[in-house]
Amino acid sequence: MPKQALIIALIVMIAAGSVCVAGDWPHFRGPDRSGVSSEKGLMTSWPAAGPKMLWSYKGLGKGFASMTVVDGLIYTTGVEDKTAYIYAFDLDGQLKWKQPCGPGWTGSYPGSRTTPTVDGDRLYIMSGQGRIACHNAKTGREIWKVETTAVFGGRNITWGFAESPLIDGQKVICTPGGPDASVVALDKMTGKTLWTSKGLSDKSAYCTPLLVEIGPNRLLFTMLAESIVGLDVETGKVHWQVPHKVNYDISAVSPVYTNGILYVTNNYGKGSIGFTLTENGTKCEKKWSDKTLDCHHGGVMLVNGNIYGANGRGWVCQDPVTGAVKYQETLVGKGSGICVDGLFYLYGEKGDMALVKANPNGFETISTFKITLGNEQHWAHPVVANGVLYMRHGDTLMAFDIKAK
Repeated sequence: MPKQALIIALIVMIAAGSVCVAGDWPHFRGPDRSGVSSEKGLMTSWPAAGPKMLWSYKGLGKGFASMTVVDGLIYTTGVEDKTAYIYAFDLDGQLKWKQPCGPGWTGSYPGSRTTPTVDGDRLYIMSGQGRIACHNAKTGREIWKVETTAVFGGRNITWGFAESPLIDGQKVICTPGGPDASVVALDKMTGKTLWTSKGLSDKSAYCTPLLVEIGPNRLLFTMLAESIVGLDVETGKVHWQVPHKVNYDISAVSPVYTNGILYVTNNYGKGSIGFTLTENGTKCEKKWSDKTLDCHHGGVMLVNGNIYGANGRGWVCQDPVTGAVKYQETLVGKGSGICVDGLFYLYGEKGDMALVKANPNGFETISTFKITLGNEQHWAHPVVANGVLYMRHGDTLMAFDIKAK
């Protein structure tokens, strides 16, 4: 190879190694709804004052919904004057459109709960009042809507519906909690009912379902007000239902599946449970339980074979197969978290944000900073997309540059 060509090739290789491997964030909890992303090219530590804020937007109304980021647009939801809205921003923080999507939740802790799901050129949202709707993702125009409380006899719950719709092929799946219709599948193009969970009439419990393929079976696992269930995602057939009653009927954390184990966790002293799944997921039996990791609504992450999540005191590392607690530390305290390229982004309920590394024997805090804008509870989950950290605190959306320099 000529010397000049060799030099150019080396420069390209070096540049490629430092380029951010970008990724959108189309669902609640990330690319595959697990709270984990493999996006690369990000900062491995932050300045003392935190990463540079690119922009902020105040005016989202009330809410705790997280964000989705797809094809150059950022979506979230909020409630203003008793009406729920979807907001779409460009990557510079400019509001592109704002679309009403029905009555907002005005009960206890008023505001939006659910994060939009984006699938192609369509956006799907379920409101705190139980309306599931499909909108044009570029313009916000409503395409169809279904009032699940009216159509399926769904019963609202103490703090309002709080799941983010799950898309599977031609189906959009949600949990209205009606008679013979705890879980339903609708045609994502029209809103027409495809199936309901016959024989399953438990109420919703703030949980976004998990979709898993085990052998020939495609299964849906979710937590309801008084049970944990496994369904066939193609037909809605209920394979199994395990009684699971917790205080206040809050089962807000999506289950996790790994190595034949279905892992669930609840707050209010219930803790975590591992279930052994057999016969390709159609049978379920309790294997272990432990009260240490009693996650409330901040989500858990499966990373390198371990479960990471927050209890009421701090952060825990737990083996999902045996239930053994490997270690726990306070860090930012109770909160939500995601894992991107092997590092944890932890957001505490007092507004502290931390970049954390998990070692075999403990957590290592790399950097911290404080979220000072916004109002009310620090409950919205963090989002990382295309080299930007997005944070939402009440009525304010913030974007931070975390690309490696």
